[in-house]
Amino acid sequence: MEQNLHELKQTISLCIDEAKEKLHSLSKDIWSCPELAYEERKAHDRLVKFFSQEKGWNVESHYKLETAFRATWGPAGNKSGEIINIGFLCEYDALPSIGHACGHNLIAEVGAASAIALKSVIECTPNFPARVQVTVLGTPAEEEGGGKIDMMRQGAFEGLDVVFMAHPSQEDAPYLPDVAEHDVIVRYHGKASHAAAYPWEGINALDAAVLCYNNLSVLRQQLKPDWRIHGIIKHGGVKPNIIPAYTELEYYLRTPSRKDLPIIKAKAEMCFRSAAMATGCEVEIEFAKNAFDNILRNTTLDGLYEKNGKALGMEFTTNEEVLKNSSGSTDFGNVTFVVPGIHPYFYIGSDALNHTEEYTEATGDEKAQFYTLRTAKALAMTALDVLMCPDLLQDIRKEFTEGKLKEEAAPRGGQLVDTSRNKPGHGAAFQH
Repeated sequence: MEQNLHELKQTISLCIDEAKEKLHSLSKDIWSCPELAYEERKAHDRLVKFFSQEKGWNVESHYKLETAFRATWGPAGNKSGEIINIGFLCEYDALPSIGHACGHNLIAEVGAASAIALKSVIECTPNFPARVQVTVLGTPAEEEGGGKIDMMRQGAFEGLDVVFMAHPSQEDAPYLPDVAEHDVIVRYHGKASHAAAYPWEGINALDAAVLCYNNLSVLRQQLKPDWRIHGIIKHGGVKPNIIPAYTELEYYLRTPSRKDLPIIKAKAEMCFRSAAMATGCEVEIEFAKNAFDNILRNTTLDGLYEKNGKALGMEFTTNEEVLKNSSGSTDFGNVTFVVPGIHPYFYIGSDALNHTEEYTEATGDEKAQFYTLRTAKALAMTALDVLMCPDLLQDIRKEFTEGKLKEEAAPRGGQLVDTSRNKPGHGAAFQH
């Protein structure tokens, strides 16, 4: 069994090595034409073309969302028994102004490479012990909006048993703590007036914005150390001699667990509303349609991935500061509350930081290819482990169920109690 598994993993490596030119071309094409969330039309078309040209895949373009797709192969392998549906996810949206500074072109490449390699090893193995379907989902809008959450609502993840993807970083790590997050826009409406001649006739929306900013800064003293509130003033007025009639702020609220997100939201809302109340402005509070959940960790999958990665020469970080601190937020977190999954991070040959121009350059550099394809091999090998050992799949499912119950059993926090009794024009809050 061990010898056979080792040989099959060698086949995975060989398959990805043989496909490296077309995989690099796929990644480079996506990198060269960065597109924003929900607008990834060229990336969508390029990935659809890639799988359409691969033998045996059934490809559905514009799947659930305009720039999403699904490619499926199988079922194949064992003629009887339950179908085990293995999912690989591709992201491909870019950031405004700086392009693929988060390396989603490489995420798409990893997903594609892992999928075709797993398919290849199952095809060439007589009497493969499991009945398998391989599914690739193209998931747009991770950077803004949460395309995976939109797709979940439409049933795109139903029937999957395990999902795999990997994200570029400055180190190799089987798991980093991506946290829960919700975006919010706060708009203050005041009344314009000449700031020198008759300022008393105005209602200063910038004062409300400044008070809001300061309220939240003061609130941080009472927040747990691993909670985060960070934001900007997007619109602060027009001219110094005009009392600002309109201001706008944008904030991100983060907690390590989704159960705490309603608590920090309630605290922030009181800061938003009190600033309006103090200045006589009206306020609109608009939370984003989708809140991102924290990743529900699956240590069984993490252990398998780390073992395969080490066999391929990966040196996983042991830096406790990196391993314990938040690395950000992702809509993959929501997926992990629906189906067991893994979201490792991988080094790409550069120490540049994500979301910088330097990282954009690194994700398009040929140097990143060795590390990207090595990651794809480790993911495909981990999927193979799951398929070859039914007990592992049961362990993964058990941990998933127990982890989900633990999260859901904890209190999710209370709702904000509105004690302001404001009327429109006097600090009323209109929540969307």
